[in-house]
Amino acid sequence: MTQVLFKNRRPGETVFLDGYRKTGGYEGLQKAVKAMSPDEVREAVKESGLRGRGGAGFPTGVKWTFFPADQFGEKYLVCNADEKEPGTYKDRELLLADPHQLVEGMIVSAYALRIPVGYIFIRYGYERCSQNLERAIAEACEAGFLGDNILGSEFSFELHVHRSAGRYICGEETALLNALEGLRANPRSKPPFPAVRGLFGMPTTVNNVETLANVQHIIVNGPEWFRGLAATETGAGTKLYGLSGHLERTPCLELPIGTTLREIVEEHGGGVWKGRTFKACLPGGASTPYLAAKHLDTPLDFEPIEKAGSRLGTGGVTVFDDTTCMVAATLNLNTFFARESCGWCTPCRDGLPFVSWLLEKIERGEGTMEDIEILRGQIRNIHGRSFCALATGAMEPVASLLDLFMDEVVDHIKRGRCPLKR
Repeated sequence: MTQVLFKNRRPGETVFLDGYRKTGGYEGLQKAVKAMSPDEVREAVKESGLRGRGGAGFPTGVKWTFFPADQFGEKYLVCNADEKEPGTYKDRELLLADPHQLVEGMIVSAYALRIPVGYIFIRYGYERCSQNLERAIAEACEAGFLGDNILGSEFSFELHVHRSAGRYICGEETALLNALEGLRANPRSKPPFPAVRGLFGMPTTVNNVETLANVQHIIVNGPEWFRGLAATETGAGTKLYGLSGHLERTPCLELPIGTTLREIVEEHGGGVWKGRTFKACLPGGASTPYLAAKHLDTPLDFEPIEKAGSRLGTGGVTVFDDTTCMVAATLNLNTFFARESCGWCTPCRDGLPFVSWLLEKIERGEGTMEDIEILRGQIRNIHGRSFCALATGAMEPVASLLDLFMDEVVDHIKRGRCPLKR
């Protein structure tokens, strides 16, 4: 099984410059700077089919076409390492194992977009990751891979680590930019988009850790090689899947994008724990709709999973066994989102606490059939109507609860208690 991002991963170890270079580290940078133009690098990333690995899944090369790469002057590349989606921890594992992959990926990306300054925006709780990155940046500077006139070229790039306050809203790119400027982490109105007016009012592109770490591998091996790594015709590359929940094993592992949910659960996760059966999962972090047992053969790739009614998201697969109360699980998720709201817009600020109140009422056994219709109305009122995607994402598990587990919701109401509690 091809390992691209995790090829240098060893239990309890971090690979720094010497070890990274022994396995081909910085060959992508040298090829890009010495043998390719910025336009050619951008085109290679576009042809590769690389899609954002931070949750939205937007094609990276297409996103870069919106950026004024041919415009010289003050511009910024920002890496979103503020990983706070429940069930998602794959970027942390990458930075603990091999921080130079992100550093090189950012340098190559900055070369492609003619960007002079970059920031890695990382949550405060990832202190060891931050230290690893700072050491990797220092090593890259000393080796001539960062700084002025990189590898004797006219390209210069400086890179900084910024420790954030760690709020979930900082995962929204414009809230992240506000936080990076020292402002309150509220999302900004769009347009203008960050590619036009981003950090400090200048053109900015924001990409995820895993996304950027793939760039140099595409340059070294080519777009066709990258597309060929996938297990599906619609996919491209590998994917870091972080397992959690009711499994015998909960590793973070690199697999071909499009690996089926069944293979991930039964083979790599060792099956559902304690001899129990699979009931549901969140396939891509806490803001993705549930998949049920009937979806176990779904390939975890962007298009197939959308056809199944969910999203790939971050690839954080959280499994629930047959003893799980799905009303309680959904309440727990929505309570998190309500707490993490920045309070900027009414659907999020007021709507999410009301949804939590309704779910709590049903979970206590005090709900009515009318509450289900009120809940459906709240989903319609909130989904797609919030200022950013936080509240919309929060509604996805709620909507799928009513789609997939309505019998369980009704059972709470008819019995006047949670049927799974003794």
